[in-house]
Parts: sequence; C-alpha cells; structure tokens
Amino acid sequence: MTSRAQSSPATRIGLISDTHNLVRPEVLQYLAGCDAIIHAGDICNQAVLDALAQIAPVTAVRGNNDIDEPAASLPTHVKLTVQQVTILVAHDIADVGGDPRSEGIDVVVTGHSHKPAISERDGVLFVNPGSAGPRRFKLPISAGLLIVEGAHASATFDSLVT
Repeated sequence: MTSRAQSSPATRIGLISDTHNLVRPEVLQYLAGCDAIIHAGDICNQAVLDALAQIAPVTAVRGNNDIDEPAASLPTHVKLTVQQVTILVAHDIADVGGDPRSEGIDVVVTGHSHKPAISERDGVLFVNPGSAGPRRFKLPISAGLLIVEGAHASATFDSLVT
C-alpha cells in the first residue's frame, strides 16, 4: 500500500491595478471565482473596492493617484502570506527597495506602469497585472491571476478588452 502526501488546494488570487475609478464588467467577470483579490493601487474611488469585495476579500495599497479618502488612507505597502508564499504589494516597483528575497518575499505585485509583465529575478516572482481602468496610450486593458499551491506560486495575465 502506498501513501500519498496531501497537497493543499490551489488558492486563486485576482490581480488588478490602476482602475482609476473604473470598474469594467469584463474585469468583474474575469475575477469571478477568485479566493482573494489584490489591488496594486490607483483605485481613486471606494466604489471600486466595494465592487471587488462582492467577489472576494480585497487587499489594496495606495497609488500615486489615491489622494482622496478613503483610498488616501490605504498603506503604501502590504505584506501577506498565502499558504507558504509571502507576497509584497506596492504600487510602484521603484518603491520596492533592497532585496525582496532576503526579506522572505516570494512574490512582488506592483502596478503603476499600466504595462502587464511577469518576470522572475533571484527566485522572486514579479507581477504587474497592468491596468484594468481607462486605456492609456495603446497599452492593453488587463488583469492577472496568481495561483498559490503550498510554497509554489505562478502568475498569468490576460487582456480583457480589445
């Protein structure tokens, strides 16, 4: 008889940034079914967070355009642990100082640039879901997913509006 180790069920975390007062139905549909949502700043309006909270618990940070309450009271950085993965959330990658790995960070989620990107540097996964708000230049309207299984995390992003 063989025994198998029980694996943790995957946690689906929706990644969103730079909504700038706009909650698109395509974004809400994309995030449906997530266990949690991370908003990496430039929210600008409580209605955005309220709409997201109808889907799943929301962790959010303040962006450079979050100057009115209640978004202005959000922290600039948040660190959270999901299963065995530690995630650092900040609006601007320039505000992520030092070596995240030396601080026990496994994943860094940022926004600000409106450019979706996923990369790995020195064992840390860096994710920018891009902008889910108003289109800027010719950049896509996008959001992302972070899948956490035990101590492993993987990310994707998708363009939501053509």
